[in-house]
Amino acid sequence: MNNILFFLTPKAMCAFVYDDFTVRQAIEKMESSGYSSLPILNKKGEYRGSLTEGDLLWAMKNLCYMDMRQAEARKIMEISRRRDNKPVKVTANMYDLVSQASTQNFVPVVDDKETFIGIITRGAIIKYCSQQLFPDD
Repeated sequence: MNNILFFLTPKAMCAFVYDDFTVRQAIEKMESSGYSSLPILNKKGEYRGSLTEGDLLWAMKNLCYMDMRQAEARKIMEISRRRDNKPVKVTANMYDLVSQASTQNFVPVVDDKETFIGIITRGAIIKYCSQQLFPDD
């Protein structure tokens, strides 16, 4: 398997937040999606980073003073994020994909113009490897 697109969940099927979302909008998006980490995109569709539940928790404490009204006034790009999931290019090889997936729950995939096209989850990679190693199960 050399084509990473085999594992791709396309953007249209991904939950994400825009970089101009407020903290409250991001909390609501994360709650409705059920995910604990979401990609951050700008309005051009470019990948800007990733936002986690922990990032939002610390933002509520440090920026919003545990007040939902304050969460409506603060933008998510004001939040200091613990770390961003590093993207791979659509032309990346399997080694690079697996290397990134070993340290993050999902790997954002971007095209040659840095436009976000989707994610590859660690679970999709593990499922494929399991099927290759244990074809009869």
